[in-house]
Amino acid sequence: MGSIREILSGRLGEIRGRVAGACARSGRDPATVTLVGVTKTVGHEVARALVELGVADLGENRPQELWRKAGLVSGARWHAIGHLQRNKVERTLPEVSLIHSCDSARLLEAINAEAMGQERVARVLLEVNCSGEDAKQGFEPAEVPGLAAMLNRMPGIEVHGLMTMAAIADNPESARPAFRRLAALARELRPLLDGRHPATQLSMGMSGDFEVAVEEGATLIRLGTILVGGLEPA
Repeated sequence: MGSIREILSGRLGEIRGRVAGACARSGRDPATVTLVGVTKTVGHEVARALVELGVADLGENRPQELWRKAGLVSGARWHAIGHLQRNKVERTLPEVSLIHSCDSARLLEAINAEAMGQERVARVLLEVNCSGEDAKQGFEPAEVPGLAAMLNRMPGIEVHGLMTMAAIADNPESARPAFRRLAALARELRPLLDGRHPATQLSMGMSGDFEVAVEEGATLIRLGTILVGGLEPA
């Protein structure tokens, strides 16, 4: 077995090749797809190696782990990709480039208030439950367009797009309807938001279905197992 850096480099080459293939099939430029390396199962040394290999966007599910690694890994843009409790917002905002998992109006209100108190603007994605699973968090698709008026009144927030997680399945094709639905929702929401909100990002696709996600317009793919699986534990 090679060094962690050699293993990561090989895996990144394969992933980038698969992204390029999905982009070719859908008429996209691979440069429009950003890989977010999910480091929740590995320690900061692996996270640091990813940054050194050009993966500057790193994602963490647990705020406390994000805080810890942010203090140990320089040059990373941290993404909060797991459920964010309101009592963790204050400590999280200074550390993150993007919050993917804004899943309720109450959380958005808390982020807006805290961002204004810190004299910053929080960059967020709205999490949408496009798979319809009871266990999944996020807004119902039908709720999303109606959020625009509230978001336009929140000066501490910039909506950069939408996020979803497809149902886990053996066949990646089964994720396509959820991804297609998210892309359609983004097109519906975008003209309802004022000019402060770019709303151009689609965070969708994980290790088992990222090629389908790219074909359906993903701009952010969140990859953990396929990238860092089996490496140094956290």
